[in-house]
Amino acid sequence: MIVNITLPNNTSYDITIDRLTNIYFDTKVVVVTNPTISGFHLEYLKEKLSAKELSIVTIPDGEEYKNMQTIDMILNHCFENRLDRKSLLVAFGGGVIGDMTGFAASIYQRGIDFIQIPTTLLSQVDASVGGKTGINNKYGKNLVGTFHQPKAVLIDPYFLTTLPKREYGAGIAEIVKMAVTFNKEFFEWLEQNDLTNEENIKQAIRKSVETKALVVSQDEKETGIRAALNYGHTFGHVIENETNYKTYLHGEAVGIGMVMANALALKVGLISEQEALRVKNLLEKYEIPTSYKIKDVQDFYEHFFLDKKSLDNKIKFILPKGIGDCVITNEIKKDDVIETLKAFN
Repeated sequence: MIVNITLPNNTSYDITIDRLTNIYFDTKVVVVTNPTISGFHLEYLKEKLSAKELSIVTIPDGEEYKNMQTIDMILNHCFENRLDRKSLLVAFGGGVIGDMTGFAASIYQRGIDFIQIPTTLLSQVDASVGGKTGINNKYGKNLVGTFHQPKAVLIDPYFLTTLPKREYGAGIAEIVKMAVTFNKEFFEWLEQNDLTNEENIKQAIRKSVETKALVVSQDEKETGIRAALNYGHTFGHVIENETNYKTYLHGEAVGIGMVMANALALKVGLISEQEALRVKNLLEKYEIPTSYKIKDVQDFYEHFFLDKKSLDNKIKFILPKGIGDCVITNEIKKDDVIETLKAFN
């Protein structure tokens, strides 16, 4: 199955959801991966992918390595193997690999092509599509990066067979995010169907990718509607930063962030208690964490201002408006935010 993402300036590309077929690239190709993924799936990839010259760079596994030192590792490998502007990088892993490979591709010799072969559910349904690249620093998550669209995204559900349960749940959190913000019918379908079923997860991947492609096609650089895809992230990024990216997977932090965003939405009258509970129940069905103890409410609040979406010293919140719709607003009163945070204190 193919989903097309249509963008200006000839940057449109296809997202293929199917088993990988044999692909040959008539250029130098570097596959960027980590030890976990290469241990499970590198041989499978090498059976399918060939090139004029193919080499592998293996970077450390984990969000804490999503930094400039790791980017240097990728770039050094590219220079040592004399990649030119027609060469290609392949992101073979989860969201961290995709973000870093895309970033490295966007700055190597001022920009070369890359493709995404996502191996986690989170990256298949969300992170691999849309061209956001970046790394973290001490101030927060993905604060250094570029918009650099891949040439293609190849989603092979086979890779999910080795995914740990927590990683699977983290991906489901992003699926729930798409449904709450954009598609009530999809949310109701998620409530009624088991996403550990192979056919169901394929349907959920397709629906999520179609949703994201539609949004990104309208707003590539996140000046408007694309910001809605950050539902749960404003809170989730602070949680990740507070816990040094070691306690929660990204999707888990987003799950907690959605519950927090719903609490704020409930406070300002955008969502009912029953709707907020339905979202929480759906997350908990897949053992996605929904609670977090804030140690210092004021400090947590101050972290919001480091978010990329905040402008003119105003915090931009993405809040659900019932299920299937949302609002993007920077007009939420500080008192309402603080009171919401205190409930998690």
